[in-house]
This record gives sequence, C-alpha cells and structure tokens, in this order.
Amino acid sequence: MTISELESTTQQLVARGKGILAADQTVPTLTKRLEAVRISSDENSRRAYRELFFTTEGVAEFISGVIMHDETIRQKSSRGVAFPDVLTQQGIIPGIKVDAGAHPLAGSFGELVTEGLDGLRARLESYRALGARFAKWRAVIGVSETLPTATCISVNAHALARYAVLCQEQGIVPIVEPEVLMDGTHTIQRCEQVTGTVLQAVFDALNDQEVLLEGMLLKPNMVIAGRDCRTKATVQEVALATLRCLRRHVPTAVGGIAFLSGGQDHLAATDHLNAINQLDGRKPWPLTFSYGRALQDEALNAWRGRKENVQDAQWAFFHRAKCDSAAALGRYTVSMEREQAA
Repeated sequence: MTISELESTTQQLVARGKGILAADQTVPTLTKRLEAVRISSDENSRRAYRELFFTTEGVAEFISGVIMHDETIRQKSSRGVAFPDVLTQQGIIPGIKVDAGAHPLAGSFGELVTEGLDGLRARLESYRALGARFAKWRAVIGVSETLPTATCISVNAHALARYAVLCQEQGIVPIVEPEVLMDGTHTIQRCEQVTGTVLQAVFDALNDQEVLLEGMLLKPNMVIAGRDCRTKATVQEVALATLRCLRRHVPTAVGGIAFLSGGQDHLAATDHLNAINQLDGRKPWPLTFSYGRALQDEALNAWRGRKENVQDAQWAFFHRAKCDSAAALGRYTVSMEREQAA
C-alpha cells in the first residue's frame, strides 16, 4: 500500500458521519459480558454475537470500519463467509487489534505497559493477508495525585510509535490509542492535565519514528472527571476541555480522531461527542467515534443469545450507530431516542 493508499483508507475510516465499531474484546472480556446476560461463552456463541453486528443491514451508512480480535478475524459467518469478507461486502473496512494487552510495568507499582511488539511485523503480514486494512494498539494510563509517572508515559508512547511505524510499513493504517482511564477520584482538570501530557509524549514519539500522521488515526479518551470524583463535569465542560486539549497537543496533519467511550454508557458517549462537534471554532480533524460497549450494550441486552431476538438486536445496534453518526455531525437530539423506544 502506497502513502496515498494509507491516506485514502484513513479518510474512509473517518468519512463524514461515519465511525468505527470496536468489536475487539478479548475472549475473557467478552465471556464476562455474555455471562452477565446468561449466555454461555464458547466459540460458537461469540461468533454468533459478532455476526449479528457484522450483518446488520444498512449499518454501513454509519459504520466505516470494525476492529476485530484475533479469534474473530479467523472466523466465518453462519453462511461460511470469512468475517473480513462479510464486512467488505457490506462496504465496511476490516481492522484488527494487534497488541498483547497491558501488563504490570516493572519498577513502577500499579502502572501498566502494553506489550506485543515482539513478532509484530510477522503478525501484521498475516493479518494483512486475512484482509485487515487498519489496526489498533491500546495503551492504558492510570491517574492519581502522583500517577502517571514519566516512565509509564514514555514507555507506552514509545510502544505506540513502534507499532504505528510497523503498521505503515505493512500498508496498514494504525489507530493510536493512549487511554487515560476514568477510574479514580481525579477532577476533570487533572484529567485534562494528564491527557495533554500523554498526547504530547505520544506525538513526540510518533515524530521520532517518522510516522506518517496523515495515514493514522488517534483514538483518545474524552477529558472527563474520574468515575468516583465528587464533582461531576457537565456535558459542556467535557466538550470544552476535550477540544481545548486536542487543539493544544494534536498536530493538524493527523488524519482523524475517533474517540473511545472509556466506560461511559451509550447515552453519555453520544451526548459528549455531539457537544464536542457543536462547539464553535477550529476543528482541523474529523471528530468521530470508535466505541465498543457504547455501541453494543443495547444490542446485547436485546439479543440474550436467542435466534428469535437477532432482528431486535440488529435494530438496537442500527439505531445506536445512527445516533452516534448524528453526534459526529453535531446533529444528535434526545428525541432520536424515541425511535428506539418505538
């Protein structure tokens, strides 16, 4: 894939009014979610769960790409079609999660570093052959009065940059995801401070590795107070702090920004994205979504593992994707939720 092709794929992923479905949960994570609604987790139930999203008719109007897990990209639909081909036939770009998860950072109590660089070039070649056109790597940054340490930020930024340049070498668009976690009692001001520091370090590392910024996407957290903070920020405060932080630390050359939901429920994730896009002023990148649970939870609750519920589950997914698409345009309204109720 040439530079122009990397840029073209990047632009398709953040096309106007479109976002990305993050369906890349690991087997243990997805098992917990399935078992929470009394669905036994095995390869077949996980395949059926993914398939209801991948085959939702018309959802390509709102969803540009899907991030898959290693298990998923190798599976086939109930009709025997490989999942990457199912997505491509829908007009949706297949993607893949390539990191090996977050592990304890040696010498830094309570912090994590994402691993998976060993053998990554060969894995990317394999995923490319399976149909993946973009990839994702997630770094996890915890927040407290003393955390994160400079070491934690530095090693995670370096890993993100190495991953990104290896992706582009193989003709795969990298999604760079430095997630500052919502866990904790920190204020929105502390979140903005940490997020800015992390983003600055990440882009310094990306520039050091000569990553093509136009051929990558950033998947950041929104600037939000910690889940246990006594002072909750308003939707407008989140929007203002998030856009201000991005303007200060993200180069205008970046191909696009697709926010993670980061533990927000589906309504909060939609509200915040909408408010960010409604703000006046300079927005040099498309600002859209790359949501996991915030796009899937309503459908999972509707499905509950039953074939007779697939249509209802697909409608729930279609509706949420439509709402998030509207939010990516700054056109979402609460009245749109009545469509789901109806």
